[in-house]
Amino acid sequence: MIDSHSQLQVSATGLAGFEESGKSDGKYPGNEATMSAISRRDFLKTAARHAAAAGFLAAGGGLEVRANPLGMPIGCQTWPVRAMIAKDFPGTIKQLADAGFRTIELCSPVGYAEYGFGGLAKYSGAELRKILGDAGVSCVSSHFGIEELRANRADRIAWAKDVGLTQMIVPSLGGPAKPTMDDVKRAAEEYNKMGEQAAAVGIQQGLHNEEFELSMVDGKRTYDLLFELLDPKLVKFQFQVSTISRGYDAAEYFMKYPGRFLSMHVQGWSAETKKVVAVGQDSLDWKKIFTAAKTGGIKNYFVEMNLETMKASVPYLHGLQV
Repeated sequence: MIDSHSQLQVSATGLAGFEESGKSDGKYPGNEATMSAISRRDFLKTAARHAAAAGFLAAGGGLEVRANPLGMPIGCQTWPVRAMIAKDFPGTIKQLADAGFRTIELCSPVGYAEYGFGGLAKYSGAELRKILGDAGVSCVSSHFGIEELRANRADRIAWAKDVGLTQMIVPSLGGPAKPTMDDVKRAAEEYNKMGEQAAAVGIQQGLHNEEFELSMVDGKRTYDLLFELLDPKLVKFQFQVSTISRGYDAAEYFMKYPGRFLSMHVQGWSAETKKVVAVGQDSLDWKKIFTAAKTGGIKNYFVEMNLETMKASVPYLHGLQV
């Protein structure tokens, strides 16, 4: 089945071909000068039809030509489909592509081996890129466990480079649930060094916000302290939108720390039910969030919920214009 993006390309190509036929090409010398009135009328009718079709698609008659927020492809974190990936990685990627996702974020086959990603280790970087390319999706980001980076940082960076990644994210720095200021400083110092090593080969280190990052130190949020302690050039942040449930507002943070963010994980949130729901069927102001995200500096975003809820979020994101 030809999608609307393909139809628009066909329309544009057909029109260009029609125009091309009116040029002098040696076989029919003087075509430009001798084009008949009838052929001119035919040309104008055809042009009008193509223009009308393009206008219909641009107005929303086709999904692919709608303006995704900030012009970024809709991304998907693969953690929610880890069980499927463990059974059939290429088939799972194809399902995500068919659902409308155009970029994915992986999880490391070392740090996430026990969760279903261990099988990715059997693929070379070229093989992984081919599987993704055949499905029509890209991948520049992956999550890594902090422990695997501590154990063999050079090896994990080498894998990232082989796969073609430009972003290495850890879900958490793994500090204690009730840290002291010294705990936070030590964690930040360690991660700055990791960021420096990744930066040396053109990879941006990133930090997600999970349990440690959501803790408090002397009445202050650990997350905010990390913005003070982590080097803005060496470490960027990946925001978990669902942390609104803990009082962490995405738009607020994007505006508070301009240019400090790399990406975000997208979840819908219902203020009424206090549950994660499909994007567009929730209470969040996504136009506000994506507008602020531009100030925050995000380069990509990844929907992260169960598969059916992720699928249900795609139409809204396709139509969201920011």
